[in-house]
Amino acid sequence: MSTTKKIAGAALAAALGVTTLSACGGGDAKDKNAGASDAPKSKTVTLVSHDSFNVTDAVLKEFEQQSGYTVKVLKSGDAGAALNQEILTKGTPRGDVFFGVDNTLLSRALDNGIFTPYEAKGLGGVKPEFQLDKEHRVTPIDSGDICVNYDKAYFADKKIAPPQTLDDLVKPEYKNLLVTENAATSSPGLGFLLATVGKYGDEGWKDYWSKLKANGVEVVDGWEQAYNERFSGSAGGKKAKGDRPLVVSYASSPPVEVLYAEPQPAEAPTGVATGTCFRQTEFAGLLKGAKNEEGGKALVDFLISKKFQEDMPLQMFVNPVTKDAALPELFTKHGVVVDKPENVAPETIAKNREQWVKAWTSLVVK
Repeated sequence: MSTTKKIAGAALAAALGVTTLSACGGGDAKDKNAGASDAPKSKTVTLVSHDSFNVTDAVLKEFEQQSGYTVKVLKSGDAGAALNQEILTKGTPRGDVFFGVDNTLLSRALDNGIFTPYEAKGLGGVKPEFQLDKEHRVTPIDSGDICVNYDKAYFADKKIAPPQTLDDLVKPEYKNLLVTENAATSSPGLGFLLATVGKYGDEGWKDYWSKLKANGVEVVDGWEQAYNERFSGSAGGKKAKGDRPLVVSYASSPPVEVLYAEPQPAEAPTGVATGTCFRQTEFAGLLKGAKNEEGGKALVDFLISKKFQEDMPLQMFVNPVTKDAALPELFTKHGVVVDKPENVAPETIAKNREQWVKAWTSLVVK
């Protein structure tokens, strides 16, 4: 997602910014012309990631015991900030593996040549639709859907059917009900913009947003404010007396609402409008110039192993990409399956992202 994407904030576990791993640096930079084989063999492998990376202690320790490597994690802010730092240190990376570049930023990472191609062991078990780089410079790790969430109680009380599609959101009955994040400052905000580009095309998305603005859409800076302050359906939003029953969040948000509620409800208090979604896929790659290239390869293999893939949903609230990984009961009971999310090719995003965001800002915010 991820990202992803911050699916849970303070009311949903303060959530994805917390980790069971300690962050540390990747050591001194090496000469960019030196090969990995020139360096002494290291038993430490460093993963550079965005702040939302998380894994269960026991799962990580099992990998360390089996591989002989000690994993250290260098967290570097959100996905865009983390990627920027790796581009700036190209050839002399701060770690061995980078995790967290998603399909909205993928072409930028590949065009800057920060990865060494590596076909991971177990790649054949990854679903084909997630394998966007045929040169294996990056390996798909997880996916998540950015979608409009709705407050079930609000719509039941008002006896109004909740919206299900992008077209629904511009109807009069949903006027002044939706809050979304700024596409220029927020990953889910950008994802929602891309959903409209995917649905209506380069010629139609601006007209759609003009209608959405006329229908009273509210724009805030980020997910935390939108979901935990303005949205009436979340635990945080209820405390903050939020009055917007529609919010741009994630398809995995309803299971998280259940997970962190005390006591846990039999049914999630929020639902997902499955016709409003944009699918994010996150990738990992072996960094060019990695000091521990063999350890990096082993770590990438681990990230698509069944053990890690089945651990992810309740740690980062994203979906596995491998065919054999099972979702936890919390996801199968309270989550939804998005059969037809909107998608935009990474190269198309790379070519147009800046101008789309500028146009969106002029149209919706200014």
